[in-house]
Amino acid sequence: MASLFLPSPSSSSTSSSSSLFSRCSFNHRSFLLNESRPRINSVKCDLGEPLNGKPCIPILVDGAPPKFLASKRLESAFNRNNTRLKIFSGTANPSLSQEIAWYMGLDLGKIKIKRFADGEVYVQLQESVRGCDVYLVQPTCPPANENLMELLIMIDACRRASAKNITAVIPYFGYARADRKATEMTEYKHWVSGRHTQGRESIAAKLVANLITEAGADRVLACDLHSGQSIGYFDIPVDHVYCQPVILDYLASKTICSNDMVVVSPDVGGVARARAFAKKLSDAPLAIVDKRRYGHNLAEVMNLIGDVKGKVAVMVDDMIDTAGTIAKGAALLHEEGAREVYACSTHAVFSPPAVERLSSGLFQEVIITNTIPMMEKKNFPQLTVLSVANLLGETIWRVHDDCSVSSIFQ
Repeated sequence: MASLFLPSPSSSSTSSSSSLFSRCSFNHRSFLLNESRPRINSVKCDLGEPLNGKPCIPILVDGAPPKFLASKRLESAFNRNNTRLKIFSGTANPSLSQEIAWYMGLDLGKIKIKRFADGEVYVQLQESVRGCDVYLVQPTCPPANENLMELLIMIDACRRASAKNITAVIPYFGYARADRKATEMTEYKHWVSGRHTQGRESIAAKLVANLITEAGADRVLACDLHSGQSIGYFDIPVDHVYCQPVILDYLASKTICSNDMVVVSPDVGGVARARAFAKKLSDAPLAIVDKRRYGHNLAEVMNLIGDVKGKVAVMVDDMIDTAGTIAKGAALLHEEGAREVYACSTHAVFSPPAVERLSSGLFQEVIITNTIPMMEKKNFPQLTVLSVANLLGETIWRVHDDCSVSSIFQ
């Protein structure tokens, strides 16, 4: 049975010369605390735990405002300023929303969401948001259409309630895979394989971006989009949050010799992601699984580019849907002599038969995050779920305080 891990690297794993992170430049303290931030912002986000430690409520120094805020007038102004940030949760992933609010030291906003008998969504805000910066946490995970419609109606409710700014926090952007039409080369490959061309496809990612914008959102905050080009589909600012540091922080607690590690991209399209991941792992070597895809959720592995013999292979991808690609890739890695295979992914869609494939013994461990809620029936012994609540909470603070978000990942 899987459990929610909120680990912090042990001193032994960070000090050992053979540790995976012995030469890694990643530092979770510098990740969280930016020296250039104004004093009032650092007070709000004063943290005593590493990035993926137990979510803690940010507290003021010594439990009271700083001396320059000691007067009652300034103290009341400080408290009023805090109430200008409100977080509301949809029904898609309420546990993640609660963790984010816990990290930020806030209470979730009161909202009523229900379904009519015919399935229509009803949303009512049960507290004032006039003049507030509102953050709506709602991934568009399965059922994607239900959760997307709920998000749109939540945005509309906030806009009609005179919210100052509305940010759609979408940990998992469900339609990001439908992000382009088939190219001439793709059509040629389909012709060679005997399939019909696919030139008359929709670009649903752009459509959904338009819907969110027209509903009234002023900004979008999304985690690990399937492709970076999806950001350009929005006509409003988009903050793209990379969840790799959360997984890296967890891997830092493991004593794997960097010389025994190889990072593997399950397909050619994920090479850039795997290369960035490998760079953080003491510049670990990179391998690529070359596959041929003949249809949606259907993949055939052909060969491996790189050497994995006798090494610990870490496969990195943005999402796991049916697990066909990553399972066939893991089987190939074992055939090529890999000692152990780890799977790391941000979004665990886990459509059938993903659980059966992932729990078949191919993987030493499957490491995911909680951008999508994990149902009890999808748990299996090799599964590890990491929380991105601290990362999202810190990002929300920085957006609210007009601070840099990209500096988190530098």
